[in-house]
Amino acid sequence: MKRAGPLLALLLAACSSGTAQENKAQPPQDLEKAAIERGLVRNPADTDIAGLYARDTDRVCIVPDAELGYRIGAFVDYGDRITCSGTGRASRVGESLHVEFGEDGSCSFDAKYDGDKIAFPGALPDGCNKYCAKRASYAGLEVTRLSESAAEAAAMRDANGKRLCGGGN
Repeated sequence: MKRAGPLLALLLAACSSGTAQENKAQPPQDLEKAAIERGLVRNPADTDIAGLYARDTDRVCIVPDAELGYRIGAFVDYGDRITCSGTGRASRVGESLHVEFGEDGSCSFDAKYDGDKIAFPGALPDGCNKYCAKRASYAGLEVTRLSESAAEAAAMRDANGKRLCGGGN
């Protein structure tokens, strides 16, 4: 029995030489990618940006447009006529949504888009101020998709009843 002890120890040491652990080592998987593969999170690459987005009283509409690619409208309402209301065009590159309000390009910026949410940057060009009254701002606006329907998005109106994505009133 005394001889079996060292032999057993030698066999156990050979089994735990570390080669089995090396085979198990895998690079960590990106959690977002894993969630997309399992269908838990929408893949932004497979998602059309058209639709209606909202949070509280803030609204963003995006509809396809043959000439512009996409029309976008955004409305922010803090109450007491402290609002922002603007329309323009939008285009998407990956997880970035390029937004241009107005014709002169003075309110042009890139927002983040993840397939369900749009987040405007915290600092915007000064040209965006002309779409806002009093202390209101589009800076930091974050909205979540309510609908993928272009018809619902086209029906969105601001506080004055103006359609922001549908054209006309």
